[in-house]
Amino acid sequence: MISYQKTPYLDEEIYSILHPYVRRWFKSSFSSFSDPQKFGIIPIHNRKNTLIFASTGSGKTLTAFTSIINELTFLAEKDKLEDRVYCVYISPLKALSRDIKVNLMDPLKVVKKIGKEDGKDIDIRALVRTGDTSSYRKSKMLKKPPHILITTPESFAIVLTSIKFRKKLNKVDWVIVDEIHSLASSKRGVHLSLSLERLNQKTDFTRIGLSATVAPLEEVAKFLVGKKDKERFRDCKIVDAQFTKKMDLKVLSPVKSIIESSRQKMHRQMYDLINTLVQSHKTTLIFTNTRSATERVVHNLKLKFPDQYTEKIGEADTKSLIGAHHGSLSAEHRIRIEKQLKNGDLRCIVSSTSLELGIDIGYIDLVILLGSPKSVARGMQRIGRSGHKLHETAKGRIIVLDRDDLVECAVLLKSAIEKKIDKVSIPNKPLDVLAQQIYGMAIEKKQHIEEMFWTIKKSYNYRKLSREEFEQVLDYLSGEFVSLEDRNVYAKIWVDKESGMIGRRGKLARVIYMTNIGTIPDEKYITVKLGDQIIGKLDEGFLERLKRGDVFVLGGETYEFRYARGMVARVRTSAGRPPTVPSWFSEMLPLSFDLALDIQKFRYYMEQMFRYDKPKKEIVDFIDDYLYVDKYGANSIYEYFREQHEFSKIPTEKRIIVEHFKEDNKKYAVFHTLYGRRVNDVLSRAVAFAISKAQHRDVEISINDNGFMLSYTKNLQVMKAFRQLTNSDLKKVMKIALRKTEVLKRRFRHCAARALMILRRYKGRKKSVGRQQVSSSLLLNAVRRISNDFPILKEARREVLEDLMDISNAERVLEKIRKGDIKVRQVFLDFPSPFSFNLILQGFSDIFKVEDKKDFLMRMHKQVISKINEEPEEEDFTFSYDALWEKIQEEKRLERIKRIDELKQLAMSLDESLLVKENIVNMIDGKDNVRQDVIDDLNKRHREIRDRWPEKLARFVLKRAKELDRKTVLFKQLNKAKRKERLDPAVVLDIKRIIDGERDDFDQSFKNWIDEFFSRAIPYSWKKELVYLLRDAREEID
Repeated sequence: MISYQKTPYLDEEIYSILHPYVRRWFKSSFSSFSDPQKFGIIPIHNRKNTLIFASTGSGKTLTAFTSIINELTFLAEKDKLEDRVYCVYISPLKALSRDIKVNLMDPLKVVKKIGKEDGKDIDIRALVRTGDTSSYRKSKMLKKPPHILITTPESFAIVLTSIKFRKKLNKVDWVIVDEIHSLASSKRGVHLSLSLERLNQKTDFTRIGLSATVAPLEEVAKFLVGKKDKERFRDCKIVDAQFTKKMDLKVLSPVKSIIESSRQKMHRQMYDLINTLVQSHKTTLIFTNTRSATERVVHNLKLKFPDQYTEKIGEADTKSLIGAHHGSLSAEHRIRIEKQLKNGDLRCIVSSTSLELGIDIGYIDLVILLGSPKSVARGMQRIGRSGHKLHETAKGRIIVLDRDDLVECAVLLKSAIEKKIDKVSIPNKPLDVLAQQIYGMAIEKKQHIEEMFWTIKKSYNYRKLSREEFEQVLDYLSGEFVSLEDRNVYAKIWVDKESGMIGRRGKLARVIYMTNIGTIPDEKYITVKLGDQIIGKLDEGFLERLKRGDVFVLGGETYEFRYARGMVARVRTSAGRPPTVPSWFSEMLPLSFDLALDIQKFRYYMEQMFRYDKPKKEIVDFIDDYLYVDKYGANSIYEYFREQHEFSKIPTEKRIIVEHFKEDNKKYAVFHTLYGRRVNDVLSRAVAFAISKAQHRDVEISINDNGFMLSYTKNLQVMKAFRQLTNSDLKKVMKIALRKTEVLKRRFRHCAARALMILRRYKGRKKSVGRQQVSSSLLLNAVRRISNDFPILKEARREVLEDLMDISNAERVLEKIRKGDIKVRQVFLDFPSPFSFNLILQGFSDIFKVEDKKDFLMRMHKQVISKINEEPEEEDFTFSYDALWEKIQEEKRLERIKRIDELKQLAMSLDESLLVKENIVNMIDGKDNVRQDVIDDLNKRHREIRDRWPEKLARFVLKRAKELDRKTVLFKQLNKAKRKERLDPAVVLDIKRIIDGERDDFDQSFKNWIDEFFSRAIPYSWKKELVYLLRDAREEID
C-alpha cells in the first residue's frame, strides 16, 4: 500500500531510537531535526520502504543515512559487523564526493571518534565504486568490502553480475536511490528498476528514494518499490516535504514595453539588470536554455563590465570571476569551475542544464533564469539550487525577453507558488533495456522462464509487459532469427523449452555484457558535406530532427538537407529558400504538457473577458491578481491579448485557431495548438503525411511549443487532413510517417546498442559511432525483412513516439476534438497575428541580425495596431517571406562582394610573382582556369603559406588549391575511364558536371545509366575516388 507519513515524530522520539554515539554526533552538529528527518528517520528505522520528497539542502540525504549509520553503529559496538555490503547508495551522478562527505563520511568520522573515546572501535566502511574506480581499488573492496557501497546505476548492474563481488550483496538491508526524479523519466531508471528486482531475488531489502520536486508522488513511489505480487505494489511511506522551504520568486522584464523597446535598449537593460542582481548578491547561478546562450552571457558580462568580472593578480595577470558550465565543455573544465565556485573564487556561474542536479557547488544565494525553464518542476529544481542550507530562502528571478515568455513564465510562477507540479513521464516497457537485462540475468545464473518473467513484471516499468513481448525478446536473444547472423548478430542465450530453463551462451558472455552495459548512447557530431566539400558539423540531436527538404543555416549559409549516411549528412545549396529549422532547435527544452494546459486555461479566462467587453482596469486587475506580476507585466500581457483578440481570435483550452494567410503564390496555415513541442511534433508530422498521401504534395513544417505552421504553394486541403486525424488511427499514421526518417534511424542505433545487437566494445576494441551507424542501417533493413514489429525496431518507434515526442497527449487532444470539447476554428488574415510572430520568424533566427528581427517585429506590431485601429498601413511595409528573404540575401551578397574584394587586395599585396597573384585572383573569383603548376607550387608550400600569409587569405587559398587539385585528379580518372569504356559523350558531360559540384537538372537517361553502373561489377578502369563520388552523387541527384 502506498501511503503518506502525515504526522511528524517528536525530537525526543527520534533521539530515543538513536545509539548514544549517533545521538551525540547529531546534537553536536545540528540544533534540531529538519522536516524530512522528523517524518523519515523512524519509518526507515522500522524498515519501511520510504520515498522522501524535499528541496535541495533540506537534509533528505542525511535522513536516509542517519537511520543506517545508527543501525550499523549498534552492530559495530557489539562487534557484529560482517564483511559484506549492508547498504547500497545509488546516484545518477558520478560527482558524488561533496554530498557523500557531508552526509556520510563526516558523520562516520565523528561517530568513530566518539566511540574511540568510549573504548569502542566503530569501523563502518563506506567506499565509492563507479566506472572511474581503479582495478586496484576494486580488488581491495573484494577483500574488505564496504558496509556502505556508493555507486551509479551502471556500476550497480556490473557488480550484480560479477562472479565474486555479487556474493557480498546477498544480504543487503537497504538500497538508497538518490535523484530519483531524474532517473524515473529515463532509461537509466528503467535499467535500475530491473537491477533492483534482480537484487530482490537474492534478498529482501528496504528501499529508500530521495527526490526533489516531482509529481505524481504515488507513481514515483510505485517506480521505486515495484510490485509485491501480480496484484499489489509493495508498501511505501511517502514523506512529502517538497514545499517546506521558503521561496522568493519574481518574473522580471528589463524594459517597460517588450514589443516597443528597441533591440539596443532591450540588450543594454537586460545586461544592466543581470549585473545589478549579481552585484547585489554574494554568488549567483544563471541558467540559460542553450549552451550557445551560456557562452554568450559570459562573454557579454565580461565585455560590458570588465572591472566587476575580472580581478587583477599582481602587475599583469587577471583572473575571471565568472565561468561557464555546460555539457560541451571538458570534464576537467567543469570540475575546475565547480571547485572555484565552492572556494568562493567566482561571483557568478552560467549554465545550461548541467548544474540542475545535485552536484555540490557551494553557497548560492540567487538563481537567475534567462527565459522559461519550460516546466514547473525544472524551474523549482533550478531555483532550489539557491539557499542550499536549512531554513534559507530559495531566491529566483526569471528574466523574460518576449511576450510569449512573459505569459509562460508568469503562469509557471503561479503554478510553482500554488504547488502544481507537472507530471513526470515514466518509460513504458522498453524492450531494448529488457533484452540487456535478460542477458545479465542469464549470465548471473540459469533460471526458469517463469521465474524470470515474473521477476521482470515486478518492475513498475514492466508491469504491463505481455508474455508475447517477453518471448519475442527471448527469440531475438536465443538466435531464432538466423538471418541476423549475416549481420554478425549471434545468439546470446539458450532457451530449453522442455525444461523451461534459460542460460547464457558463449565463453565471452560475461565480458561482452560488462563492457557494453548501460543505456546512455554514444553520440558524436555529424559532418556536413556539399558534394566533396566539408561545410561544417552538426549535433546529432539536430540531425535526427531534420526531414528531407528541410533548410537550415550552417556557417552563415543556408543548405537543404538531402540524406545522411553513417555520420555524414549530404546537403545542397538551398536555391534561395529561407531556413525552416533553427540551429538551436535540438537544444531547446520542450514545454511540459501540464504547463501548456495551465497557459491555455489562462488564455480562456482572458478570451472570456474580452468577449464580454470587460473594461481594461478590470482585466488588468484580474491579470495582476491571477499571475503575481508587476504592473508593467500586467499591462504588457493585457496589450498582447487585446491585439490578438481584435486582430484575429484568442486560442484557448476549448478552441484551436487555424490562421490562413498568403503572399504571392505561397500559402501558410498556422495551427495555434499550445500543447508543447512534443505534441506539436506528432500533430504536424501526421497532418503533413496525410496531405502527402492524399494529394501527393509535400509541405514545409515549422513547429514550436505554441503551435505549428504549414507552408505550401498548391491548393491543399489542409483542414480536411487535420480533421480526418483520429486518436485511434494516429499511431498507425505515425508508424508509417516515421519509416524513412532520420530520427527513427538514429534511435534504432541507440536501441540496437542497448539490446546488444551492436556491440560498442568487443575484445578490447571500441566501435566508433560512425561504424555503429553503418551497422545499424544494415541491421534496420535486416529486421524489417524479418518483421516490421521486430522487438528492437518496435522499441525504437516507441522511444520516438512516447519519449522524444508525446503521442499519448496528442491522442488526448484529438479525442477532445472528436467529442467536441475542443472546437477548431479558421481565420483568414492579410498577415500573421501577434500570437504567431515567434513561430513565423523562428527559421530566420540564425541569419537575421538581432536588430533586424526586432525592427521587423516592431513594424509587424505597428501593422497589427493600424489594422485594429483602422488606420492607414505603412506604404513601404507588407508582410512577405520572400521580401524578407530577398533582403537577407542582398545583405549577404554585399558581404560576399566585400569579402572577395578584401581577399583580392590581400592577394595583390603578396610578395609573389604576378603569375601567382593573377591565378590566386582567379581562385577568389571562383574560376577553374588556374594553372596546374601554380596549384602544385601552392600545395608544396603549405606550411610557408599558413605561417607567413595573412590568415584569411592563407586559409582560402590552401582550401581552394586542394579542391582544384582533387578536381584535376578526378578529371584525369574520368578521361582514362572514357577511353577504356568508350563512354557516351553525354554521360561524360554529366559526370563532369558532378565533378564540378552540380546536383540538379540531370535527365532520366543519366539516372538510368548511373543505376545500371552500380548494379554490376565495376571495371578496374574506374578509380575508387571517382566511384565514391558517383556513389554519393547518385542519391543526391535522385
